[in-house]
Amino acid sequence: MSDVLILNGRVVDPASGIDEARDLLLRDGKIAALDNPGSLKNMEAAETIDASGLVVAPGLVDVHVHLREPGQTYKETIATGTAAAAAGGFTTVVAMPNTMPVNDSVAGLEWMLSPHRGAVVKLFAMPAATMGSMGATLTDFAALHKAGALGFTDDGKPILEDAIMREALIAAARLGVPISQHAEDTHLTGGCSMNAGPVAFRLGLRGMTIEAESRIVERDIRLLREIEKSEHLRPHLHVQHVSTGRALEAIREAKRQGLHVTCEAAPHHFTLTDEAIGDYDTNAKMNPPLRAEADRQAVLAGLADGTVDCIATDHAPHAAHEKEQEFERAPNGITGLETALGLALRVLHRAQGLSLSKILSLMSTSPAAIVSLADRGSLAVGSIADVVVFDPAAQWNFAAKDSRSKSKNTPFDGASMLGRVHATVSEGRIVFRQ
Repeated sequence: MSDVLILNGRVVDPASGIDEARDLLLRDGKIAALDNPGSLKNMEAAETIDASGLVVAPGLVDVHVHLREPGQTYKETIATGTAAAAAGGFTTVVAMPNTMPVNDSVAGLEWMLSPHRGAVVKLFAMPAATMGSMGATLTDFAALHKAGALGFTDDGKPILEDAIMREALIAAARLGVPISQHAEDTHLTGGCSMNAGPVAFRLGLRGMTIEAESRIVERDIRLLREIEKSEHLRPHLHVQHVSTGRALEAIREAKRQGLHVTCEAAPHHFTLTDEAIGDYDTNAKMNPPLRAEADRQAVLAGLADGTVDCIATDHAPHAAHEKEQEFERAPNGITGLETALGLALRVLHRAQGLSLSKILSLMSTSPAAIVSLADRGSLAVGSIADVVVFDPAAQWNFAAKDSRSKSKNTPFDGASMLGRVHATVSEGRIVFRQ
């Protein structure tokens, strides 16, 4: 493995509190040296990146992506999805299990994580919590964990039965990994295709209420409290893509009580509202749906005050013919790996005033910690050599046609971005260079 020198950059590493000019040496897939500017310039290296005027940070980590392989490779493959990740500055992604067949076995997990899949960046996975993601029978948590599972989730099919969710939380707690839950009471959302409110009324569409999200969050937090008391375990609940102020308040209160609850927010939920649907634009259809401005502001507040632990894209590619149909029939989801950093810097850094270190913590250090990747999300010497180099001042417009993803379903085609990735280094390999 070739040495890589990254010189003259502004190193921002939230994990170690560094925000200053440093040079970086990557050797044998690890951070070998982090030193004062000029101190490493005479070192020999196969590759040198001049980071003058650029930020050098830990590679971004996304704990929630859909890569569609196996079963739906016309939408995305592991190779194309991770190529998009590299272009977006991500060096680690965690795949969801809603493949065909569902990733609910050791054989399926090992197949997905095999080098033969051609992942461009480091790929991990959260297999299904229940067989077939049907919510009835737990998968073999111990065997899957041994094979590399970072946690368990039924993703878009929330675990609705109290007894099954309780059993899942207990089993995961014994292994020290999270249950990642899509918070939606599907008893309340049948036939719904967007957020309940004036926009849905104008468009004549059935809307999902905020209670559909908050009820599941509140139920899961109650189960955590009961398990801690009765089982003397400390289960970890991770709430996916929180989109409502009511759910965030429940999470905020649970954190105050010392329960082990973490959550993520998606860039589309802190950037857009349901007004983006316009006249039935299916590229603005996702689940949870885009909400009203009050909920967008609640997500922004949660990101600022620490209630939201990380940013995750929920990258969900779909083929054009699937999105080009009636709004109610079109599938939920948008691509997100190549727009996440640009939106976070534009909306959170420039507009909301969050520090660069805070944003990088939300996109690297914190998500790595949520799934216990202790050697990622940091530029400390000895850590895995995952690095993103980007221009924080670059203003540009995203063009979906140029995406490295196989699918182009995004509401951000032509949207203004702040901050452009210059290079991405995964485990010491330069996997993207502008």
